[in-house]
Amino acid sequence: MASAPATTAMDPAGGGRLRNGLGRVAGLAGGRGGALIILIALMAGFSIASSDFLTENNLLNILRQNSVPMIMAVGMTLVIVARGIDLSVAATAALSGVLMGVAFAHWGWPEPLALALGLVAGAAVGLFNGLVITRWNVPDFVATLGTLTAVRGIALLVTTGLPVPDFKSSVEGRTIPGSISTLGGDTVFGRVPWIAVVALICILVGAFVLGRTRLGRSAYAIGGNPDAARMSGINVDRARVLIYVFSGLLAAVAGYMLVGRQGSANALSAEGLELQVIAAVVIGGTNLFGGEGKVSGTVIGMLVIGVLANGLSIVGVSEFWQRVVNGLIIIAVVALDQWRRRAARQSRLT
Repeated sequence: MASAPATTAMDPAGGGRLRNGLGRVAGLAGGRGGALIILIALMAGFSIASSDFLTENNLLNILRQNSVPMIMAVGMTLVIVARGIDLSVAATAALSGVLMGVAFAHWGWPEPLALALGLVAGAAVGLFNGLVITRWNVPDFVATLGTLTAVRGIALLVTTGLPVPDFKSSVEGRTIPGSISTLGGDTVFGRVPWIAVVALICILVGAFVLGRTRLGRSAYAIGGNPDAARMSGINVDRARVLIYVFSGLLAAVAGYMLVGRQGSANALSAEGLELQVIAAVVIGGTNLFGGEGKVSGTVIGMLVIGVLANGLSIVGVSEFWQRVVNGLIIIAVVALDQWRRRAARQSRLT
């Protein structure tokens, strides 16, 4: 009696099912779903390692510590979805913070005008980035890297390298605006940090803009294929400029919250934070080459970074090793996400 043929090994359909299965496994480890699994695993692991981790005070502290980069990351999500990059967000936050602080404490401006000045500065940096990229055809990376350096220099010139307020130069009795001090340092309902509430509002605004507005749809189209977006009637240059302006505005808000949390403004504040922001966006599943991503994924990505840093500190891991672990996790998540995308493309072709 003839044995049954071994169709499993030779059946093309079986090979397709195997690739689909591998793609689903990779999807659990990369992208937004993968970031969520990593977040849950980290929280479970640190909870077992230390009883101090999963406490109300520590969880609120994680929110407080990561609200500033979270706000910047919302704007960065739109930029990267539209196939861009903005290395100037942290410098923009510092400039907006010091301009607001100097205008209020040193120049004696009314609080609303001082607040408006910092927001205008953030929008202006975003506008400059967008125009340099679209009008002069300078690559996003180069344009925003140059802006990062220039904006830091302007912030140092405004403050002469000193923290704000400088009590030798400030108007008597003035420090930082009361509203900024409250939002950056106080709590609501006795427990929840106001800074986390501000971050939540920015998250909701960013999610609405990306998911429900013409600008958000344009960002996805531009990120997917700029030429096709242009042929479909989208004003690509205008949309990209507006996206960078939006990123600059959110960077200004983040700068305000940082001033409120620290109790002063400094031209060198948030230095290097742009890399953490970009990492959070990518860990959250946004395609670094554009066309795919969500604000909700960015939130998870930022929480992964925040929980990892906090947990490693609690269990006594050196800050130097924390940098190594953070870098390796970013590489692993992005590599697995790219594997997921390749597996998905191959399954569509078969």
